[in-house]
Amino acid sequence: MATRLLPENIDFDGAFPALSRRLRIGVVGGGRIAVTQAMAARLSDRWEITAGALSSDPEQAKARGAQWFLPEDRCYSSYQEMAEKESQREDGIDAVMITTPNHVHFEAAEAFLNVGIDVLCDKPLTNVYSEAADLVALTESTGQVFGVCYAMSCFPMIRQAREMVKNGAIGKVVQIHVEFMQDWMIPDDVGEAAHVKWRLDPKKSGSTSCTGDIGTHAAQLATFVSGLDMTDLRAEMHVCGAPKPLEDTVFMMTRYEGNVPGTLMATRIASGNRGGLRLRVFGSEGGIEWDMENAEQLKYNKYGEPDRVLSRGQGHGIYPAVERFVRTGRGFPEGLIEAWANLYTEFAMAVAARKDGVSAPKGWLSYPTVEDGAKGVRFIEASVESNTSGGAWVSCQ
Repeated sequence: MATRLLPENIDFDGAFPALSRRLRIGVVGGGRIAVTQAMAARLSDRWEITAGALSSDPEQAKARGAQWFLPEDRCYSSYQEMAEKESQREDGIDAVMITTPNHVHFEAAEAFLNVGIDVLCDKPLTNVYSEAADLVALTESTGQVFGVCYAMSCFPMIRQAREMVKNGAIGKVVQIHVEFMQDWMIPDDVGEAAHVKWRLDPKKSGSTSCTGDIGTHAAQLATFVSGLDMTDLRAEMHVCGAPKPLEDTVFMMTRYEGNVPGTLMATRIASGNRGGLRLRVFGSEGGIEWDMENAEQLKYNKYGEPDRVLSRGQGHGIYPAVERFVRTGRGFPEGLIEAWANLYTEFAMAVAARKDGVSAPKGWLSYPTVEDGAKGVRFIEASVESNTSGGAWVSCQ
């Protein structure tokens, strides 16, 4: 009988509990984002990386695996082999992180779900909505845990913003504005870099580049904080820099449940912007504003009162449900790796709860799920359809 992972009596309102052992995770894809996620998984102190399919070349797979301190017999040259062999081991992986280019996501996720291994997949979930819907259905039928890497929703002050909106701190939501501005595609030769080539290749990246890669982050963040699903959009895609096969910029008008209007902008041609993800949600009684380049602070105002700036840490207006994501005291900075680690912490709690047969109360975990991933794919397809039709309004439901 397997050892229970979670304690018998869990305080679902307190800090996330320690597990009886670290969970085992495998990695598919050996690029830069895999390294980032591996750091985050380790930082969460809930995972150990025990297997990998880090290259399709057997020798490269072993060489890269050695750099990750993986046993040679757990360095695979395909995700198919990894799924099959790990599912048969007594000490096999509990979950897999999929960090490949987009076109591999569907088949890799399907392979692991089919052998009973939980999945955390990079975004966008898939390149076409029909495949995303298939993954939703497969997840439901297998009962597996499936998370999607919208890590920006795991910053503590984003969780604070979400709690404030949910608790009526700004009244009824009346406008939502979100943007993701970057500048790393300004050089004319940027498309020659290995980590960029696939992002501009429609066979790998799908029908979009900027929209699918960072526009989806913006859309998910707006929905996550406001609690309102995006219902419709009208989009214009542009190539503002050097010629490219896919867009580097997108501008949108958006609508959310209750006919709430908004805007969404994403670009990689905004000089001086590196991590320019900014969210503003305005309500009938006030508003909140967050900027990822100043991620530790959340601007909050009540109409007619002095503006307030909340900072990450314990107490001082921070909700208890947010404090469990805080690692260091106020004034000792945390950043993107810690946000990723929060995602891995919640994912670990979900995997452990499934294995223990624990039914967690609603709201205990808020990690992005396969359903959120599918919404992101539909958002992409609606954006393309709108742009192709000259900026017409298109449903993204």
